[in-house]
Amino acid sequence: MEDNWKGIKEALTSTCQEVLGLKKHHHKEWVSIETLDKIKERKNKKAAINNSRTRAEKIQAQAEYIEANKQVKKSSRADKKMYVEELATTVEKATREGNIKQLYNTTKKLAGKYSKPERPVKDKEGKPITEIQQQWNKWVEYFEKLLNRPAPPDIETAHTDLPIDVNPPTTEEIRMAGHQTNQERGSTRT
Repeated sequence: MEDNWKGIKEALTSTCQEVLGLKKHHHKEWVSIETLDKIKERKNKKAAINNSRTRAEKIQAQAEYIEANKQVKKSSRADKKMYVEELATTVEKATREGNIKQLYNTTKKLAGKYSKPERPVKDKEGKPITEIQQQWNKWVEYFEKLLNRPAPPDIETAHTDLPIDVNPPTTEEIRMAGHQTNQERGSTRT
């Protein structure tokens, strides 16, 4: 049974890989191919840690992983720095040429995502509260006031029985509906 399952599993996975291909991992546009190779190497080092059988092997694999991780971070920082410098050069060139569209798009890329600054919590007089503990206390007070209200009054449910005819339609009703539909079609054609 186990051998049959392994055979079926291998057949399915190999067929799926051939037909569908492997999932493509999307990475930042500034990550270089060398950094991607280092990331793969780091991933292999991580697998070596998990597959090590003795403590000595595990310690050795962890040391190799730590070194590979440092290399990935170093390479990634260098790639990002080079990318930002290229964008800055593009901004300078667009400024000299007066290309506002390129200047705007590149500046937007450089700036990254913008998030609104936090609005300060204010006390009853409208003055901002700067102390974290006072802000917490103000939120506690707000939610206690909001959530500790009396229960709403019991409202009777609405009468839901409506006078709807649930009997099957008669032949006369069907004939009238067909006649009415034909009249509507005729009026839209003219």
